Amino acid sequence: MNEPATRPPPHILHAVTFILITNDDGIASPAVPALFAALRGIAERVEVVVPDQERSWIGKAISRHGSIDVHEVSFDGHVGYTAGGTPADCAQLGIYNLFDATPDLVVSGINIGANHGSAYTIGSGTVGAAVEAAIAGIPALAASASSRRDNWPEWNTTMRRPDAVPRWEPLAEITAAIAAEMLAAPPADVDVLCANYPDGATPATPRRVVPLAETHYGQLFQRQPQGHYAHDWTSDMKGRTETAGTDVATVLDDECVAITPLRLAGLAAPVQGLERFAAH
Repeated sequence: MNEPATRPPPHILHAVTFILITNDDGIASPAVPALFAALRGIAERVEVVVPDQERSWIGKAISRHGSIDVHEVSFDGHVGYTAGGTPADCAQLGIYNLFDATPDLVVSGINIGANHGSAYTIGSGTVGAAVEAAIAGIPALAASASSRRDNWPEWNTTMRRPDAVPRWEPLAEITAAIAAEMLAAPPADVDVLCANYPDGATPATPRRVVPLAETHYGQLFQRQPQGHYAHDWTSDMKGRTETAGTDVATVLDDECVAITPLRLAGLAAPVQGLERFAAH
């Protein structure tokens, strides 16, 4: 497709509030039309650039080799774009290539599945797209939803059906409320806000700003015939430290909305005890 002949430099101030939506679940996700409608309530311009298929658990990968096909598509009576790349690729294309202005805010999600705890967050394509926006200097929100009460495979299947849009609408309203706060006053010293919702949350559900839990998981791949290995995650996420007061416990135990600020650059804590790595 043809790129605009000219475009404003990054971060240009413009009168129309512009939000870019991306995700790692693709255009078929019923969260897309729900989120689009909710964000149109707070911004004059909302654009959608998402992968052409599900690209979960791919982090902030960028397509270094080959080309990326971009196609105009329709969803729920609206026009968006799909890209044959990663969620971070989609953020890049939406920020720098496809439009005549730079987004004021990038909203990634709403992901079908949790992205709380460090293990999930680091690997998340949803969070990865938001991180790509943050690298470009644009405020970014990564939103995800999960259910503790329902069996994961059944919930995942149900929430991907086209008729699930009404179940995503309250979650989209929460996302729009958080996005509106970010547009009004971007949080200082924060690159990405991660929002995690329990299934069934509404705008009346309490929201808490909490830290990221330190978590890990076990085996991800199972041996297949002929010696192949396939992703077949069956292990449970476990906390490396106490999860009370973190994003994990806020969503799973308290059934509240967890909002977790992320910084891309910083020091691991504690620094003490690492002196032996320094040169003398």
